[in-house]
Amino acid sequence: MGLGRRLYRGEIDVDFVGRRKLWYGLSAFLIVFSIAGLIFSAAVHGSPLNLGVEFRGGSVFTFKAPGATIEQVRGTFSDEGVHQPIVQSVGTDGGWRVTTEPLPEAGRDKVQQAIVQDFRVPEQSISIQAIGASWGGEVATKAWIGLGVFMLAIILYLSLAFEPKMALSAIVALLHDLIITAGIYAWSGFEVTPATLLGFLTILGYSLYDAVVVFDMIKEVTAKLGTGSKKTYTQAANDALNHTLIRSLNTSLVAILPVAAILFIGTTLLGAGTLKDLSLALFVGMLVGTYSSLCVATPLLVTLKEREPKYQAIARRLAATQGGGKAKGGKAAVAKG
Repeated sequence: MGLGRRLYRGEIDVDFVGRRKLWYGLSAFLIVFSIAGLIFSAAVHGSPLNLGVEFRGGSVFTFKAPGATIEQVRGTFSDEGVHQPIVQSVGTDGGWRVTTEPLPEAGRDKVQQAIVQDFRVPEQSISIQAIGASWGGEVATKAWIGLGVFMLAIILYLSLAFEPKMALSAIVALLHDLIITAGIYAWSGFEVTPATLLGFLTILGYSLYDAVVVFDMIKEVTAKLGTGSKKTYTQAANDALNHTLIRSLNTSLVAILPVAAILFIGTTLLGAGTLKDLSLALFVGMLVGTYSSLCVATPLLVTLKEREPKYQAIARRLAATQGGGKAKGGKAAVAKG
């Protein structure tokens, strides 16, 4: 409680920028871990991500069989020649959702009759949805176009509102968030559905919002730096980051709590399986987005800005002044001794 109270009062000054090597190392590890998951998934499943039926095409059977088990449902489909059916429990009233490879009409009818016989389910209560691979490819193409337009809009906005180096830092942080979230999806095996894509776009917007808040404060604080400044760009940026720390943490906490409730309570206790694709993307993305805005975007911006002659001159002057003060202090101590 004491730490939280001091944090909210602004009595704690965290040296985010000074620990940039630690953050870079942690981010590098997370990115390598994520890329390894994508490569492993591609080697085992033939695709970096577990694409849902909306993208690869297939047939979806939805029905209710309260007394059935996953093994029994999978066995019914396998007995009819279906290869690797994906069986999911839906809701708490014995609902099932089974995804298969694309099946011809005769094959779908055959599976439907098997469900009726094995689980005593009325034929009219079985919902069958057939999705073509071409439709899935069209959805994927539109998703990539939307992502490209979004990224271009971000670059233009940040370049006009701030400066190109801030835009570059924000884009790197966004790519950092996307790669890590995609890696978590690859390792977890969760399906990538259109809801997942909405989650990814939400992540981009959320991460951008946090970065803009931090950069706006940095812009305001560093605008006062001049030849007679008593702070380097690094120190000024770190102070600005600490001033927005509480706001970032509060915003993240308020946003993450309901998403966590959907992910851990809704999908496990209530069986809201259709929400887990969206909630996982949002949960991981918000956590990583908060981390990247504090520990990736700002340290990277400082690294780029420190190379400018203006801020290098300030740093050299302050270093010389501090060094001179130490030298004078040392001589005084010797004389006194």
